[in-house]
Amino acid sequence: MERFPVVSSNVAEVGYDEASGTLEVVFKDGSVYNYFDVPGVVYEGLLATSSRGESVGKYLNINVKKVGYRYTKL
Repeated sequence: MERFPVVSSNVAEVGYDEASGTLEVVFKDGSVYNYFDVPGVVYEGLLATSSRGESVGKYLNINVKKVGYRYTKL
């Protein structure tokens, strides 16, 4: 999966696999999480948030973590 850097104090890169709906988040501390069955619009919103210089961490909390998508730490 191709990853893209984001502007964030905690998140380094994000990637998305459209076929499986897997969102991959790489944190600056080196930890990597895969979130499953995430709609593409959520990933697109994440990239847009970064490009606007808004908080990527806040977006992840509201639109991914609090929604309760299944995840695994790699």
